[in-house]
Amino acid sequence: MYRTHTCGELTLNSVGEYVTLCGWVQRVRDKGGLIWIDLRDRYGITQLILEEGKSNQEIIDKAKKLGREFVVKVSGNVIERASKNPKMTTGDIEIFVDTIEIVNQSKLPPFTIEDQTDGGDELRMKYRYLDLRRTPVKNNLMLRHRIAIETRNYLDKQNFIEVETPVLMKSTPEGARDFVVPSRMSPGEFYALPQSPQTFKQLLMVAGFDCYYQIVKCFRDEDLRADRQPEFTQIDCEMSFVDQDDILNTFEGLIKYLFKTVKQIEFAEIFPRMTFDDAMRFYGSDKPDIRFGMTFVELNDLVRGFGFKVFDEAELIVGINVHGCADYTRKQIDQLTEFVKKPQIGASGLIYVRYNIDETVKSSVDKFFNEEQLKKWVHLFNSKPGDLILILAGASLLTRKALGSLRLEMADRLGLRNPDVFAPLWVVDFPLLEWDEEEMRYFAMHHPFTSPKFNDIDLLDTDPSKVHANAYDLVINGVEIGGGSIRIFDKLLQQKMFQVLGFTQEEAQNQFGFLMNAFEYGAPPHGGIALGFDRLVSLFGGSDSIRDFIAFPKNNAGRDVMIDAPSQIAKKQLDELGLIVVQKGK
Repeated sequence: MYRTHTCGELTLNSVGEYVTLCGWVQRVRDKGGLIWIDLRDRYGITQLILEEGKSNQEIIDKAKKLGREFVVKVSGNVIERASKNPKMTTGDIEIFVDTIEIVNQSKLPPFTIEDQTDGGDELRMKYRYLDLRRTPVKNNLMLRHRIAIETRNYLDKQNFIEVETPVLMKSTPEGARDFVVPSRMSPGEFYALPQSPQTFKQLLMVAGFDCYYQIVKCFRDEDLRADRQPEFTQIDCEMSFVDQDDILNTFEGLIKYLFKTVKQIEFAEIFPRMTFDDAMRFYGSDKPDIRFGMTFVELNDLVRGFGFKVFDEAELIVGINVHGCADYTRKQIDQLTEFVKKPQIGASGLIYVRYNIDETVKSSVDKFFNEEQLKKWVHLFNSKPGDLILILAGASLLTRKALGSLRLEMADRLGLRNPDVFAPLWVVDFPLLEWDEEEMRYFAMHHPFTSPKFNDIDLLDTDPSKVHANAYDLVINGVEIGGGSIRIFDKLLQQKMFQVLGFTQEEAQNQFGFLMNAFEYGAPPHGGIALGFDRLVSLFGGSDSIRDFIAFPKNNAGRDVMIDAPSQIAKKQLDELGLIVVQKGK
């Protein structure tokens, strides 16, 4: 073997041993009479030492020629360090080098391979294989590995079996855009890469595999952001002969198990459950961050009819109470106003009320409301002296979402979103359908196989907008970690769902006939959930970006800048596939 030990395992107990290590040169410090080398591998760093007069001069000359990231093999005796480093696992010892073999030289890296690097995101993505040598990135992948192992351990004990499903499948018109793959053997026809294994896992339930899971790669052609990648990983699960509580209890158990085994955090209480309607009403979001308060308070009945046009014409007037911010300056208020007026937020303006320490009230609408009336607002918000009330008005849905964004902005400003505090909850009772004004039809809020609540089934014929789904999302710290539903398993109800979604019978049969046909052979009641594995790992790692926890991620434009993909393919390949590339705009 090349080495007897790794660079992360030697301790005082190893003093006196003759060892051989292999790794990359982190740095060389030549102090004249002494040379120190930090040698790094996946497991840690070990300090090497050479000394003029004691070490072989040929070895010293070779050490002086070492550069950063040279691959070397060294042998020597383990000795106790005179100046110990408690921050290093191997900080009590060093290796008095006897031999050095340069296994491979290295060009000077384009950035420093240390915890605090001088490389920007794009540069580090271009040389990702170098970035992966850095301890923080390595630790992120180790965390990912640990969570995957523990997930499998838990599900195995719950009688789940892991089943792989196809990567080349059929394109479906619902949801995000598919990535498509042309077929050489069937000219003019295409596979799609799976957005999820949804139909396959339902077929596995028909097949009798009552507890299925896989940690599976999925693909969606959508605009990217910090918590999205074109290819991502899910903990995909399905169970038969279960209801919603069975699913929630099982996977709440998984999350508690992961927190306990990976982060040594225990949740004694059951996760709270909140309806979609309440989440939107009190937080303006279907994934509320409940680590802090600032829940919404509606003022419609209190503020209309006083001649303030903004309120009198608004569908909704709603606000939040921000504790201890009555001393916000006009400049700070103006900054908040500009924030809510951003195009992606969409509010037309911001109204504020200061409840001062001396219990006087000052607002931006003093012209329309006197202090006695404003104190009624203060009472409604349960404000304390020193608090600041922020109010938005306008169309109901837009205003709630805008106030939800403002709530999170205030929490960030006040340091209320501690990444070391975790607040999970289940959001339940989503609408089954959402109306699209452009296409003038309903779309499934989750997917077409989500079961409506039993008591709402008749509304599919009379008022589809009021039908609630037997669906649920797991939210932690304002991040949707996963979602699922109890599925439709009755062929007639599934046909009804397709009709409401605007499918003709022929279209439904063409797209999903294989599933509909399977339902004729004894489909059991079933349901499941898919947890975003990348998001879960980044949450455990205290980061907002899932890219930090993926070995070879894409950038925000969906490109792999390391291998330069996507790229053009040869004309011969295009001809074999029967494809012609047309430049955009021509």
